[in-house]
Amino acid sequence: MNKTLITLLIIFSFFYIEAKAQLKLDFESGKQSQEEGNCWKFGKTSYSNIEFRITGFWSGRTDKITGSVAYENWIKTPWIMPGSGNITMKARLENDGGTSRGVVFSYIAYIPENTASEQEGKPVSFYTYDFPTPHSIDIRNISAEIPAEIQNSKLPYKIIISFIGQGGNSRTFSDDIVIPGTYASDPKNNCLIVSFIKDADNDGVADSDDNYPSDAYRAYNNYFPSAKSSGTLAFEDSWPSKGDYDFNDLVVDYRLNTVTNSSNMVVEVIGEFTLKASGASYKNGFGFQLDGISPDKIISVDGNSIESSSIYSMNANGLENGQKYANCIVFENFYKEMSWPGKGIGINTDKDAPNVSSKTLKVQLTFIDKGKPAPGGLVALGDLSPDKFNFYIVSKLQRGNEIHLADHMPSNMVNTALFGTLSDDSNPSKGKYYKTVNNLPWGINILQGFNHTVEKTAINEGYLHFMDWAASAGTKYGDWFLNLPGYRDDSKIY
Repeated sequence: MNKTLITLLIIFSFFYIEAKAQLKLDFESGKQSQEEGNCWKFGKTSYSNIEFRITGFWSGRTDKITGSVAYENWIKTPWIMPGSGNITMKARLENDGGTSRGVVFSYIAYIPENTASEQEGKPVSFYTYDFPTPHSIDIRNISAEIPAEIQNSKLPYKIIISFIGQGGNSRTFSDDIVIPGTYASDPKNNCLIVSFIKDADNDGVADSDDNYPSDAYRAYNNYFPSAKSSGTLAFEDSWPSKGDYDFNDLVVDYRLNTVTNSSNMVVEVIGEFTLKASGASYKNGFGFQLDGISPDKIISVDGNSIESSSIYSMNANGLENGQKYANCIVFENFYKEMSWPGKGIGINTDKDAPNVSSKTLKVQLTFIDKGKPAPGGLVALGDLSPDKFNFYIVSKLQRGNEIHLADHMPSNMVNTALFGTLSDDSNPSKGKYYKTVNNLPWGINILQGFNHTVEKTAINEGYLHFMDWAASAGTKYGDWFLNLPGYRDDSKIY
């Protein structure tokens, strides 16, 4: 399966995510003074690039471990507002000597009434990792949950990681330390706590980081392709025949915003779909399947355009009935959304015909309502990545005529008898869908946007390297749609 052919995920496009805050220390600056300037502190621990380093070019390295008491060899964070989840790190021993070796995690409370130099409380240990015996120099992945008593606290804390042991002369290496939380120190003020962190909705996300500072149920916007750009979907509706192969039978721009709460669970998906053109003689509908997401994970769908007498059977929550995965029909008939201008073929595919203003449908899928998730349970942001949005059209007002992007599986409603007929070379047993024998697709997804060809003009006549790209399974001319010398015939592009 070639993912370039499926979605044209060009490497310089990205999924813009405002992620949950974390503190990280990977030592890769190679300059301990730089981290100390950012309010990290080190006790008998230095930066090292010798062969025992763990990842990258630098790791932390303690002095010789000679005691079982914590707080002699250590790493201490700046002041942070702790989040929830696990502190993670990697560690290894320099040799296999000694009778015991371990790592101790502790937290230090903030005591605001004390003088500035005495605002650290006494360390409270909450987790100890013992290196297994007999000792080895294998890398160990260590994970400890932030204690419940300080999770998502409104007061700052420090985390101190101590390295302990008895016997022998081994040192301990550390690397890739990740701590959930928001940085709360002020390097310009002797690393004291910042004077004020505002969190109006008390959701644990500072207002400065919160896209919804007055809404406790929402926190982050996660845009695709980005907050300020849209991708373009273009389809040829004659499948399983190639038809005129002009890819203007249904052209839609799209932008997705997956809204998450402070725990990065999906609250809602807001899809903006801008109808641009249709040179089809058929009445085509448009929708998408959320691959791997069951319909009961969604409370409701709003903003789509479906009539009561349509070919679709809809559930009470606004999704299509009879589907294994959630299917949202955005609209059932392009020609009910935009009107023919009275001249030319189709809408916005004939340069001699009047242009029809585009129309945008804003469709909202609700996963959590006022903190309460759908009956099927929560969906994590990582389980609803952009590749889960499986776009398709339904052609000829026949529900089984379902046309997806290349190598995207169909929904339960597809007419499977059409696979392998006429020009189609689909082979479901091999995961091959909606491609000809020489890899030509019936749908394309251009993240940077796309101008379609005029009616009855095959896409390769306007975009001169399209066939080279498709036939190579995406390995050649991945930028075929750009306006570069020798790439386009603008007279054939709308």
